[in-house]
Amino acid sequence: MRLHHVQVACPRGGEDVVRRFYGEALGLPEVAKPEELAKRGGCWFRHPAGAEIHVGVEEPFVPAHKAHPAILLDSVSELEATGALLDAMGYDVDRTQRDTFPGYVRLHTFDGHGNRVELLA
Repeated sequence: MRLHHVQVACPRGGEDVVRRFYGEALGLPEVAKPEELAKRGGCWFRHPAGAEIHVGVEEPFVPAHKAHPAILLDSVSELEATGALLDAMGYDVDRTQRDTFPGYVRLHTFDGHGNRVELLA
């Protein structure tokens, strides 16, 4: 068994905000949604290793403050660089839990709609 995708939500019309976060800040390539699903709005992103983040439209929208995808980066230096980029792009980056998960270094951030995202190495 392996994970195929994680879904998070955005409000109707919020796709450009998530493209900036998942596409530009995290560098995940956007992939086309199947035609029937594209009618619902939202967008999908795929890491080159295969796991996907699906962003779907939810009404009424409520951001996920606790539930979150956790994205594993290749190195602590990549984690630090990504955290610095997120800072520079104006995203809140929380490093207070940096060393609380044995074997990993991590940070938490929030996409442009307030959904929590964990990055770890």
